[in-house]
Amino acid sequence: MSDSSTAPQQHPAGASPDPDKAWSGRFSEPVSELVKRYTASVPFDRRMAAQDIRGSLAHARMLARQGIIPAADLADIERGLARIGDEIERGEFAWSLDDEDVHLNIEKRLTALVGDAGKRLHTGRSRNDQVATDIRLWLRDAIDQILALLTDFQNRLLDLAEQHAGTPLPGFTHLQVAQPVTFGHHLMAYYEMASRDAERFSDCRRRTNRLPLGAAALAGTSYPIDRRSVADELGFDSVCENSLDAVSDRDFAIEFTAACALTMTHLSRLSEELILWMSPRVGFIDLADRFCTGSSIMPQKKNPDVPELVRGKTGRVNGHLVALLTLMKGQPLAYNKDNQEDKEPLFDTADTLIDTLRIYADMIPGIRVRADNMRAALTQGFATATDLADYLVRKGLPFRDAHEAVALAVRAAESRGCDLPDLGVDGLRDAMQAVAGAGERLADDVAAALTVEGALQARSHIGGTAPDQVRAAIARARGRMG
Repeated sequence: MSDSSTAPQQHPAGASPDPDKAWSGRFSEPVSELVKRYTASVPFDRRMAAQDIRGSLAHARMLARQGIIPAADLADIERGLARIGDEIERGEFAWSLDDEDVHLNIEKRLTALVGDAGKRLHTGRSRNDQVATDIRLWLRDAIDQILALLTDFQNRLLDLAEQHAGTPLPGFTHLQVAQPVTFGHHLMAYYEMASRDAERFSDCRRRTNRLPLGAAALAGTSYPIDRRSVADELGFDSVCENSLDAVSDRDFAIEFTAACALTMTHLSRLSEELILWMSPRVGFIDLADRFCTGSSIMPQKKNPDVPELVRGKTGRVNGHLVALLTLMKGQPLAYNKDNQEDKEPLFDTADTLIDTLRIYADMIPGIRVRADNMRAALTQGFATATDLADYLVRKGLPFRDAHEAVALAVRAAESRGCDLPDLGVDGLRDAMQAVAGAGERLADDVAAALTVEGALQARSHIGGTAPDQVRAAIARARGRMG
């Protein structure tokens, strides 16, 4: 028994099998329901409705200025699009899968509202340049939102760094205690990362902010359009100067996703540190309860779920970057349907980063610093060993000899279960006696060089750990932030 939905359908000569489709006149049978669902993008691209209406209004006004459509049609189009915008904002717009995408849904409703004027709106353009314009408008808005959120995140970092510009903290390499830094200095490293992230988004915005509209399907249009006036009205810096490139490439979306992946990577690194620092075995910080959860079985648990999720969501954003690169790598010019798959990863990438920045800006002020634990950790890894070597160099010992002498002192302290300052001058001399000239260069002033404060203050230069330098870096940052 045959399925009537797959049986051949007869249509009168010259009749469209699917009059609701803007392109259906070419075809002898309607699209199957499965294909409709498979190819439709309206479930996700409807979020570009506001940008689609903005682009359509600018296009219609240009058509009227150029005498391509009459002023009466423009008035009808403006009235109809205003009503559609209100319907969408109120949640009253009837989205239809039959109309494939956001563009045809809006155009069909416009035609229902204003008649032939709605049909004339698409004069001189294609969905290819229309969607490319909508994506750039949407992405430009997203970048502006991200830049504002990055600024908020950076300001929260500066506030916490200023509170702890002089709070000693072990600096680590290979997760081993290396040298003393301050917690404020450590936070300022993430401020610098976020600054470069903001620079990347600003650069990406410049390349995104070029108008594709006017490229039509791929070859431009025979109508006497004025692309630059449309660009000016929509706030684009310039127009895409090759029609093939304008409709087909998505490098701006890939660049945006790459910038998001880098930003998420930076946030993931900070998340990893918060997770480690919050562990009772480390105990450097505590997070506010609202950013943590408990266990269903272990009543004592306070789990840092938010930073852990940031780590996990970073992998998701990285995956979207690979997906977009893969999407584009095999496409010939010009537009291909593959590009419909650019929106979901792009939207999810932006949503993920926006949500992450928002929650981080809220989470940072709730970090409680356990300064005593930070200082105690500095006694566990010979954090001032490099300062002892520098002391010997200043006293005239070659650095390689000083390095060897201090390594012997570390071995001696380790065998006695104490820190370097606990050896005293005599103990240090005894430990270093195998290196000629090392012990006799030690004097009582070596004790100051071996203190945490002495180690911090010794690095008093731009980018150094001296608390005054950290405060100066914060002041410069605030000046740049305005």
